[in-house]
Amino acid sequence: MIYWQLFMSFLRIGLLSFGGGYAALPLIEEEIINSRGWMSTTDFVDVLTMSEMAPGSLSINSATFVGNHIAGIPGSFVAALGVTLPSALLVLLLAFVYYRFRNFSLLQGIIRGLRPTVTALIISAGISIIPASLFKDNEMAASVKNLDFISVLLIMIAFWILRKSKLGPIQVMVITGVIGIVSFGIFPS
Repeated sequence: MIYWQLFMSFLRIGLLSFGGGYAALPLIEEEIINSRGWMSTTDFVDVLTMSEMAPGSLSINSATFVGNHIAGIPGSFVAALGVTLPSALLVLLLAFVYYRFRNFSLLQGIIRGLRPTVTALIISAGISIIPASLFKDNEMAASVKNLDFISVLLIMIAFWILRKSKLGPIQVMVITGVIGIVSFGIFPS
């Protein structure tokens, strides 16, 4: 039963993805691409792109898009429910514990210890999707011949804007999206 599998997969992702939507990316990738084989890496990157463009949490948006890709609109609801249920329950519990014990050094040590781990998770997710973003054919070996120079340029432009301007991610996505429409329209791969 695909709906049960979707629910359990995203329930597990929701239960283990501490650190926000970006920290969930390696878990979603592992579950959806490597373990289940429900999507290709290229499709997953497309889902991430759409999830970033939509308002709301990245993990919920990703679950909704993946659920829809696999089992239509009912799959979207099941996946979104699965990914949100654990975090809703855990946040209620953590809010109680945090406000009751926030001055305890043990709790502060746990929080400080988790920050580098979340950073590592985000970097790991970024590294794993780089090939799908930079190379024309994801199945071919990573080589200069296979490198998509427009995508490289768009990554550099987006990174430069994010680091050097006060524009937010939405404005950067709109700018690079427009550049992408023009560039890929002129130079289709």
